[in-house]
Amino acid sequence: MARYLVKIIGLGAQAMGRAFVKTVRQEIEAFHEAARLHQALNRFADDEAADEKVKGMTLTEARLILNIKDLSDQGKINANYQHLFEANEKPSGGTFYLQSKVFRAKERIDQEL
Repeated sequence: MARYLVKIIGLGAQAMGRAFVKTVRQEIEAFHEAARLHQALNRFADDEAADEKVKGMTLTEARLILNIKDLSDQGKINANYQHLFEANEKPSGGTFYLQSKVFRAKERIDQEL
């Protein structure tokens, strides 16, 4: 009876040990994948940061501010710029900060074109 109990405990410990090792390996693999993803995102962020240092604002940020999807549509760019610039004037209840952001976004898109 004791012999069978020892065998059962031994087999259970082996199974638990294998499961633990498999789990640790999966965690290590997930950690390495996350590290690779983090490095790739940092490279992209570094490129955008360098772009921002040179030009003051990223093209992505400028497109988001002016709500522009296609840079070739100059009419939509100008229409959105005029609307946002006038909506953020001081007499209209806007702020100089937002107005300057709109102006810088238009300026950045014009640099790209």
